[in-house]
Amino acid sequence: MASCDEGMTLMMRAHFTAGTRINPLQGGIQFVSAVIGPDLRGGSADASPQRFNSGWIAVLCLTVATALLLVVAGHAAGRRGYDVAPLLFWSGVVLLVVPTSLRITWPMVARGERLFLLFLLAEALFYYKAVYSPTSFINYDEFLHWIAADDLMTARRLFLSNPLFPIGPTYPALEILATAIVDLTGLPLFAAGTLLLAVLRGTFIGALFLFFESITGSPRISAIACLAYMGCSTFVLFESMFSYESLGIVLCVLAFAVEAASKDLVGRPRLKALGLIALLLASLAVTHHLSATFTATYFGALAALEALRRQGPLRIEARTAAGFTALLAIALPSLWVQARGIPLTGYLGPVVESGFDTLLGKILGAPTPRSEHPGPPDKALYMRLTTLLAILLLALGLATGFFRSLAMAAPSGARSGWRPIQDILKRRWRDSRLVLLALLAFGLPVSVAFRLTIAGWEIGNRMGTFVFIAVGLVVAVSIVHFWQGRTPRGWRRIAPAVALAVIVLGGVASSTINPIHGRYRVAADQASIEPMGIETARWAKEWLGAGNRFTSDRINRLLLASYGRQDVRVKIIEGVYSARIFEAETLRPDEFWALARSDIDFLLIDLRLTTAPPVLGFYFEPWQRQGTPLSGAELLKFNDIKGVTRIYDNGWIVIYDVRGLHENL
Repeated sequence: MASCDEGMTLMMRAHFTAGTRINPLQGGIQFVSAVIGPDLRGGSADASPQRFNSGWIAVLCLTVATALLLVVAGHAAGRRGYDVAPLLFWSGVVLLVVPTSLRITWPMVARGERLFLLFLLAEALFYYKAVYSPTSFINYDEFLHWIAADDLMTARRLFLSNPLFPIGPTYPALEILATAIVDLTGLPLFAAGTLLLAVLRGTFIGALFLFFESITGSPRISAIACLAYMGCSTFVLFESMFSYESLGIVLCVLAFAVEAASKDLVGRPRLKALGLIALLLASLAVTHHLSATFTATYFGALAALEALRRQGPLRIEARTAAGFTALLAIALPSLWVQARGIPLTGYLGPVVESGFDTLLGKILGAPTPRSEHPGPPDKALYMRLTTLLAILLLALGLATGFFRSLAMAAPSGARSGWRPIQDILKRRWRDSRLVLLALLAFGLPVSVAFRLTIAGWEIGNRMGTFVFIAVGLVVAVSIVHFWQGRTPRGWRRIAPAVALAVIVLGGVASSTINPIHGRYRVAADQASIEPMGIETARWAKEWLGAGNRFTSDRINRLLLASYGRQDVRVKIIEGVYSARIFEAETLRPDEFWALARSDIDFLLIDLRLTTAPPVLGFYFEPWQRQGTPLSGAELLKFNDIKGVTRIYDNGWIVIYDVRGLHENL
C-alpha cells in the first residue's frame, strides 16, 4: 500500500474483481489493518532540502500581529461588556492559529522555516496569555509564587513559610531565577517574571523540537509533533504562568533532548553529556515535584527497555548510560524530599486517592457523590464543541499512528506488513525512546477519563502536560506516514493541516472557562481579580501595616497576601478552617471560641459572594463545594458580636477587627 488512498483502492479491487470472493469480515479486517497497521511506505518523512521562504515568513508575521490586535480588541470589548467581544477575540485566535499551523504542516517546507514558525506561534500564544493582564500577575498560582518571590527579596533567605502554599517554598528555583533577574536588571518582579517566562517558552519549543528530531531524524515529523503538543490544555495558560511547573517542564524536556542527542556518543563526549544531564536533573529536583516524577518515570522506563532490548551495537555502553541516568533521575528528587522533609505524600496523596476512587466508582457504577454533580456548564457551547472535536481528532491520530510509531523503532530491514511489530515483540528495536513514547501515548485516554470527574480533574489536567509529549509524536507519525502519504495532493494536503489547527484551537478553548477578560465574577480565580479587592488590600497595608493576621475567602486571601503583604491564614486554629465561621447565620459556640482562642487579627468579608454561586464551585477551599450563594446574614453576623469592630466598609467589602475577642478570654 503506497498511501491511504492506494490502500482503499486495493480494498475496492479486492471486493469487485471477478472470480474473487472475500468474506465481508475478512475484508473489514484488511481495511482496518490498512488504516491502523504499521506500514510506513505510505509517506516519506522529509522531501529534498527546501529553501527558507522569507515571503511566507513576512506574511505570517503580519498575520500574527493582526490576530493579536483582534485578541486585544476582544479583551477591551469584554471589559466594557460589549456583545461583540467574543467575535473579535475568537476571530483573532483563529487567525493566529490556522495560517501558521497550515504552513508548519505543509509537506514542502524548509527545516529552518518550520522551526521559526514554531517559535513565532509559541511566543504569540504566550502573548495571548499575557495580554489578559499585561501589567500584573492574574492567575491563582502566579499569586502564590509572587508572594514567595516577594518574601525572598524582602527577607533575603529561602524556605520561608507560606500558609497558602505550604510546599512551594521547598521548591524555590523559579523564585531564585526571577529575583536574580530583578537584582541584575532593576526590573520590577512582574516584568522580570514575564521576561523569564518568554525565554522559557522559546527554550521549551526548541528543546522539544530537537528531542523529536534526535529520535526520528525528521524535521517534518518533529515540527508537526511540536504543533500537536500545543493542543494540550495546559500549554497556552498553565505552562505560561509564573509557576514552578513552567520551569520544571522546560528542564524536563531539556534533559530528554540532551539524552537523546547523546545516544550515539562514546567515550569522553558521552561523559560530558551525562554531566550536563546530571546538572539538569539536579536543577529539576529543586524546581518541581511532578516534573521530576515524570522525568524519573521516563528515564526509569527507558533503562528498563534498554535492558530488555536484544543485543546490538554499543549495547553495553548504552545500557550503562541509561541505567546511570535513571538512577540520577530517581535519586536526586528523593534526596531533596528527604533533605528538606517535604510532606509530598500528604500534599499529593489525598488528591490522587480521591481522583482514583471517583474514577473507579464511575467505572464500577457506584453511586455518584454529591460533589460530582456539577451545575450547568459555564463554558460557551462553541468552546466545548471545539474541545470535543480536538479530542476526537487526537484519538484518530493515535489510532492510525500507534503501530506506525512502533514500526519506526523496528530494524530497518523489517518495514513491510506486520513484521515490524513482530520484531518489537521479540525485543528487537533500534531506539527504545520511540517504543516508550508510543506506549506513553496511552496516557491520553486515561487523562481524559480523569477530567470527566471533579475529584480527578486535577490529575487528568496535570497528566496532559507530560502525556502530550508522546501524543504529539504519534499524531505526527500518523499524519506524515498515513494521512498525507508520499505525494500529498488535494484533501490529503489540506485536511491533516486543518485537523492540527483544530487540535491547537481545542487546546486554547480548554485552557480556561472564559479566556476573555470581562467583568467581575464570583469565585472565578482570574475573573475575580479586580481593582476593588486590590485597593482594599493596599489600604490594609497602608493603614494597618504589613504582617497582620487575616482570614477571608480564597480570592481575597490572595490579594491580602500579595498586594497587602498580610499574614493570611487558611485555618482559624488547627482543625478549624475559616469557612466554618463564615458559612452560618450565627456564630456557634465552637466557632466563637475557636476564633477567640486564635491569633487572628482581622476578618475580611466580601458581600459580592452573596450575588451569585461560585463559578468554580467553592468560595474557600476546593473540597468545600457550595452550590448556592452565601447570604448577607451569614457574612454580616459579626456586627452583633461583642469585641468585634467594623473598621473598613466600602459598600461591598468589610473588614472586622476581632482582636477584642482575644482580650475577653
